[in-house]
Amino acid sequence: MKILVDADACPVKKEILKLAKEFNIEVSMFFDNAHVYEDGYSKVFILDKGADSVDYFLINRTLPGDIVVTQDYGVATMALSKKAHPINQNGLIFTDDNILSLLNQRAFNKKIRRHKNIKGPKKRTSKDGTNFSENLRKIINNYL
Repeated sequence: MKILVDADACPVKKEILKLAKEFNIEVSMFFDNAHVYEDGYSKVFILDKGADSVDYFLINRTLPGDIVVTQDYGVATMALSKKAHPINQNGLIFTDDNILSLLNQRAFNKKIRRHKNIKGPKKRTSKDGTNFSENLRKIINNYL
């Protein structure tokens, strides 16, 4: 098991590292080349900004049983197809049971936004951070 992070806009890198160190789990962080990052623990991959290049590079390195941290439903879908365990930054664990409805809701919201001026997602709260840490720990404990 390793943790792969779609890290460009990931607000929970510190939480990931804390749990990874606790359980001695390898971490790989994936960024586009607009970022510079070093934490002294994880493997860092800096990739070209090409369309979805980070996403495909991450997924091509994902193995069954890995944890994939992403807020991208497409990446989560591909991770599920590889028998990995995707989770988002707010602690939502993506499953075969919820991914289709999430994809449908995303498509619906995109359609609505085209016709109306709607604000983006609400800001993260400390509860989101707590949910993430608790659910990441749950995944680790269930599959280690």
